[in-house]
Amino acid sequence: MLAWVLGEWFGNFLLSIVIILCAVVIYQFYQMYKFNQWVWRRKQLSPPDINGAWERLYEGVFHVSKKHRQQRKELTGLIKRFREGAEALPDAVVIMNTEGKIVWCNRLATLELGIKWPNDKGVRIDHLIRNPEFVKYFNKQKYTNPIEVTSPVNDKKLNEFRIMSYGQENLLLVSRDITRYAQLEEMRGDFVANVSHELRTPLTVMNGYLEMLSGSVVANDPLGQKACTAMHEQAQRMQDLVEDLSVLSRIESSAEKIYEHVLDIPSILRQIEVDAQRLNSEKEHSITFYIDPDLYVYGVATEMRSAISNLVFNALNYTPNKGDIEVHWYRFKGKAICKVIDNGEGIAQKHIFRLTERFYRVDQARSRHTGGSGLGLSIVKHVLNHHNSSLEVKSRLGEGSEFSFALPRELVVPPSVNSTEEI
Repeated sequence: MLAWVLGEWFGNFLLSIVIILCAVVIYQFYQMYKFNQWVWRRKQLSPPDINGAWERLYEGVFHVSKKHRQQRKELTGLIKRFREGAEALPDAVVIMNTEGKIVWCNRLATLELGIKWPNDKGVRIDHLIRNPEFVKYFNKQKYTNPIEVTSPVNDKKLNEFRIMSYGQENLLLVSRDITRYAQLEEMRGDFVANVSHELRTPLTVMNGYLEMLSGSVVANDPLGQKACTAMHEQAQRMQDLVEDLSVLSRIESSAEKIYEHVLDIPSILRQIEVDAQRLNSEKEHSITFYIDPDLYVYGVATEMRSAISNLVFNALNYTPNKGDIEVHWYRFKGKAICKVIDNGEGIAQKHIFRLTERFYRVDQARSRHTGGSGLGLSIVKHVLNHHNSSLEVKSRLGEGSEFSFALPRELVVPPSVNSTEEI
């Protein structure tokens, strides 16, 4: 309309249109220049005073920028809190991408693992921690279980490394110094081993002399014979206790890999059945074994034999004469299930959760009568812990008991695997 009015006034409509369009273009370029200056070189956050369509544009950019600044502030605070939390951890923490390249680490990682931050950012972790066991563990990419290796900065320290997925494209490595725990465990194991070794000799000598006395010197003396028999029983009980302590200590300190051997559990159960029938001559129990002959598992043979035999022999010892005992070994939902069921006196609920404690006895008098050491179920618990399982106990007074455990499907040998450990 302005161009039409000017064209009528000056008598040249085309020139008027050109002049008006040039003015509009110059104005728009000027506004674009001001907008560019405000976006990239502004000294104030709020937009300048302006009217028209450019006001809406300034306001829109200002609100979007304000929203992004708030988000950046929140994200910065979150990252700061994360780093402060990671720095407060008592463990060395390293964040890596899926290729193992270092993204970030806390200060303890620089001290315990020898990482130079930020110089080592982007370096693969296996190029800095060159322990062959760790490199093999890292490249295998199966991080279910932690690994214990020598510290990369001090060969007198022992570190436990654990790797886990972090987000969608990151890995989190946590390293813990377990030197003190390893030393304590070694000291405890040495103590038990030394005590066991030192007690074996005097116990053997005592048993020998007691047998000699009961067979000759006090053969015609009822009181002396009774005393020799009681001392012999207690010495034998002490000897069994020493043996159980040795077994328990060996199992607790075992570093044997459970995935390296295939166990023929049916053969182990058949041998336990023979031993159980031999011990059953006096009590006359009805013992029945239900065994899946094709169910093999991965594990440690001596430990699994000890665990199952303890469950079976406990049922023999604590079930009244002429009781019924069943032993089951079968597959259920991909897992390997072992159950020992008896119809004995049963166990009160208040005792069940403490059964696996060392030396814990439900009935002190009955335990002394059966000659138990109080370590059998503790041995079972540690064996099952080593095999990623746990002991389940179901019992009611007067109705018997059921002891069972389930080995996870990862430990069940597929039918195609035919190689078994010789037992």
